[in-house]
Amino acid sequence: MITPPGTKTFSGDFYGGTMNAEQYLKYLVEEIHTAVVATVDGEGLPVTVTIDMMDFDEKGLYFLTAKGKSFYDRLTKRGYMSLTAVKGADTMTSVAISVRGKVKEIGESNLWRLFEKNPYMRDIYPTEESRRALTVFKLYEGNGEWFDLSKKPIERASFTFGGAEQKPEGYFITDACIGCESCAAVCPQNCINAESIPYVIEQEHCLHCGNCMEACPVGAVERR
Repeated sequence: MITPPGTKTFSGDFYGGTMNAEQYLKYLVEEIHTAVVATVDGEGLPVTVTIDMMDFDEKGLYFLTAKGKSFYDRLTKRGYMSLTAVKGADTMTSVAISVRGKVKEIGESNLWRLFEKNPYMRDIYPTEESRRALTVFKLYEGNGEWFDLSKKPIERASFTFGGAEQKPEGYFITDACIGCESCAAVCPQNCINAESIPYVIEQEHCLHCGNCMEACPVGAVERR
């Protein structure tokens, strides 16, 4: 089982996670490191690339790319990206972190720091002259999700950084609930608390499969 670092509770996580945003970003950079990043091209079509997340702080993630790459063009023109990174031997031992948000170019000023923290980059760009093509970007305002399939039931949490707004997402049971247990019967993670009416979905264990909404005979489950 993969155990995330730290146990510090943080505010702003409506799922009740046990790490703060910086700790999630730290785990992404230090424990996973390589992520699949999605941007949008000039025709509005999605494009993915594999990029190393090289540094972090409480305000975001840092990575670099060459100014001659199409990836650079998409970042500067759109100013937005999303990524997913996964660690685990197989599906049922995996932790996944997804992050999306605004990006900005911060130039060469932090390039030395990224090379210090990621010395393998010297093998790719061995000389000062060759590094002139590189520039640093920061994912500076966004939100993310932690998803841990190694836990029983599954564990998920959300977080924000850089002043991004936290918005609840998922399925929620309203006051229209009649306590019939139809939703609980079809929940694959048994994460619906039926101790009182209306029932409560334990968001930190929910798969977002939608079974509860489909099964409810009175439409008491809503998707936000």
